[in-house]
Amino acid sequence: MRPRILCQLHRPVPIIPQNEGASVNVDPAIFKAYDIRGIYPTQLNEPIAYALGRAFVTFLNARTVILGRDMRLSGPSLFAAVSDGIRAQGADVIAIGMVSTDQFYFACSRLGHPGMMVTASHNPKEYNGFKMVKQMPYLLSGDEGIQDLRRLVEEEAFPPASRQGTVQALDLLDEFVSWLLTLIDPAALRPLTVVADAANGTVGPALLKLYRHLPVRLIPLCFEPDGSLPNHGLDPLQPENRRDLEHRVVQEGADVGFAFDGDGDRFFVIDDRGKFVPGDFVTALLARQVLQKYPGAPIVYDVRSSWAVPDTIRAAGGVPIVERVGHAFIKRRMAEVNAAFAGEVSGHYYFREFNFADSGLIPSLFILDLLSRSGQRFSELLAPFEQRYFVSGEINSRVADVQAKLREVEARYCDGQIEHLDGLSVSYPDWHFNLRPSNTEPLLRLNLEARSRELLEAKRDELLALIRS
Repeated sequence: MRPRILCQLHRPVPIIPQNEGASVNVDPAIFKAYDIRGIYPTQLNEPIAYALGRAFVTFLNARTVILGRDMRLSGPSLFAAVSDGIRAQGADVIAIGMVSTDQFYFACSRLGHPGMMVTASHNPKEYNGFKMVKQMPYLLSGDEGIQDLRRLVEEEAFPPASRQGTVQALDLLDEFVSWLLTLIDPAALRPLTVVADAANGTVGPALLKLYRHLPVRLIPLCFEPDGSLPNHGLDPLQPENRRDLEHRVVQEGADVGFAFDGDGDRFFVIDDRGKFVPGDFVTALLARQVLQKYPGAPIVYDVRSSWAVPDTIRAAGGVPIVERVGHAFIKRRMAEVNAAFAGEVSGHYYFREFNFADSGLIPSLFILDLLSRSGQRFSELLAPFEQRYFVSGEINSRVADVQAKLREVEARYCDGQIEHLDGLSVSYPDWHFNLRPSNTEPLLRLNLEARSRELLEAKRDELLALIRS
């Protein structure tokens, strides 16, 4: 199916200079580990977006840039400003409009160009920002590109452009949906009832179009993109943001509930009991399913994960590979070992078939396929994990000196098996934990697992007392 060209601007449209010839005051704090993100309009505004467009083209020497955005109220004006900056620096813009992050990744992969997406993911509504693709599946990060953009913006180090870029608006949604449907056999699905909460983010329209092709009774919650967020926040990891979904799954007698974050790159599951399913259990189930299609394949998972993940991968004949938290590390390792799948506790799921990128829509299809093929309820699939693996979830603690506290904890548990792949990991035969510093705050993030509920609670309380002392 050919993409729909919504409009083609053959002649340059006049660009209104954004602070041309004047310095742009930019807060260096907006340049994060994996993206650019700040409060609009105090930290991030149109002049900064314009300069970032110019910097992106300059840094990558780009000739064409894919440009998308999420549903935030500041999105249209920031989208226009960054488009102007890209074009002022001589590159053409392919504008794909308001899309989910996986639609954005699909466009970058399908068209073979770098891209910028105006989004602050699951941050509160007053935020906005940019995700930036260098070449799929690799995004710019703090170590590779984002700090270079900061220097270009601060120094206004933009070479003169020989031309003014053009704009072409393109709609790839139909093509994206058609491709998604090739990943499963829709005819093999059994009739299922699904409650899905799109959080008034960008995934709702794509999910509606995709699920029309499936034998699914879809009950939509918060599907209308709305940057004012009239219902709840954008991060399903926060219990208050999934309370309505959990209740509705039980009320409707649904087979499963799906939750998506604001830009649709993270995916979460509510089982048929209305209970939140930990991301590591979802990773284990998806890994087992992927290995049926790709026997013996490597599967990547993050250091916070339950033992359920490597145990399930080995039992299914796969090769478990642990990696640091964060898409930059996960995607790089996947490409190195040609992994078929990767999962993070935070709800990011990556697929070889999707150029090693993460998606919210793809795992939703795989879960439907899993329920159909197994003939079991989701709670029945989870039962073996719940009887053997007891996980804490991520617990944050604010500390005065992150590195000093890590050294103190390591000294206390020096009799365990110690690793430093990402923060501090310590393992014992019947329990283990990972303690990682936050990238942006004086926080330590604890993930702990034990072989019994009693041991989990005892070791959790023991560790938190030491961390917070």
